[in-house]
Amino acid sequence: MTAPRAPEARGGATERRLHPVTPLRRAWAPVAVLIGWAVHDPDQAQRQLTRLTPATLLAGLAVLVPAAALYGFLTWWFTHFAVTGTELRIRTGLVFRRTAHIRLERIQAIDVTQPLLARVAGVAKLRLDVIGTDKKDELAFLGAGEARALRAELLARAAGFAAGAAGEVGEAPSTRLLRVPPRVLAVSLLLTGATWGTLVAALVVPALLWSATHSLWTVLATAVPLLGAAGASSAGRFVTEYDWTVGESPDGLRIDRGLLDRAHETVPPGRVQTVRIVEPLLWRWWRAPGPGEAGGGGGWVRVELDVAGSSNSVLVPVAPREVAEAVIARVLPGVTVPPRSSLSRPPRRARWCAPVWWRGHGVAVTDAVFAARHGLLRRRLALVPHAKVQSVRMTQGPWQRFRGLADVRVDTGAGKTVTARLRDAGEAAELLRGQAERSRTGRRDARPDRWMA
Repeated sequence: MTAPRAPEARGGATERRLHPVTPLRRAWAPVAVLIGWAVHDPDQAQRQLTRLTPATLLAGLAVLVPAAALYGFLTWWFTHFAVTGTELRIRTGLVFRRTAHIRLERIQAIDVTQPLLARVAGVAKLRLDVIGTDKKDELAFLGAGEARALRAELLARAAGFAAGAAGEVGEAPSTRLLRVPPRVLAVSLLLTGATWGTLVAALVVPALLWSATHSLWTVLATAVPLLGAAGASSAGRFVTEYDWTVGESPDGLRIDRGLLDRAHETVPPGRVQTVRIVEPLLWRWWRAPGPGEAGGGGGWVRVELDVAGSSNSVLVPVAPREVAEAVIARVLPGVTVPPRSSLSRPPRRARWCAPVWWRGHGVAVTDAVFAARHGLLRRRLALVPHAKVQSVRMTQGPWQRFRGLADVRVDTGAGKTVTARLRDAGEAAELLRGQAERSRTGRRDARPDRWMA
């Protein structure tokens, strides 16, 4: 019996392969192609299947299964990765070779995810958010322990530790800031208008179509997407956001979540462009006991994020406002959420541009952030640190000019815009000049974005 082959060294770095269970994942690719063809042209697929005899079908399976297994094995065999002092290098490709060079200093976040079957097999995916790329690079699959160790090593090297010291640093310690109990998450979904709106639509619209058309296919074509949307807004969110836990560590805020597929995500330090506090109508009136956990005392809010180049979009799915503000202070050091009383409403003449809804707009500027609120039933308060403002501009439509109003738009590095609507034209011009100066001084005084700083 021969000894296992040692990892290959290239360019001073030791190359490693993925977990041996990976070929089982890759082997599904040829099967997926056949399924895709059958879904795209079901009539042709049905005609071809009816022509097959049992012997032909068995012979086809005898060829397809080994071919899929061989494909999965070869793609695993020709995939390597290595960590150098400056980059993560991934080599893939059976016929056409591809080598990805991922600079460590450009890594924004490293997430460890475990789909249900991966949890059973004891493996995990390592997904990397890299500046300047829309698609996440990933290593799938690694052993669960190896994935965590590699994540810690990459973050340590990105922080400037030497190769030898990076392995000794290990995973940075984490302190739990909050946990959302399942009962609180369930109640918050029941108190969300979108949940009931999609459910009512899924029940009422098909019934109306049936009474009008008596066509079963029309009813099914409408009911299935509506029921899917209702499930995604309720049960789907519950499964995704189950046991949501936020912890603080030197490499950023860590988020652990998921009932079936478990995800371990990271909010990278210093790269949050915008924080939004969302207050649905029924959440503002809700009071529930439970000190020490998210969900106790005070009205509830949801906290969302815009992170440049990252898909992380939710920081806290539901929590009392005071708890959410404490977490925001961790992700935006030195930032205090402006109180409701400090938000300046538009002038009364703005009602001619947005009847009733003009009351839902407001703006406040502090030493740290530009804050803009909109929404009357579902309030959203957006906070943009001055250092993250890329540009600021004032816009006026014809009717706004007639009424002496203007909008002030603040653009961030995440490609999003926060707007203070329906401001007095003179106030808007002053906001424009002041924000341009605050942005310059904010970028000058901002702390460097650095892992484990």
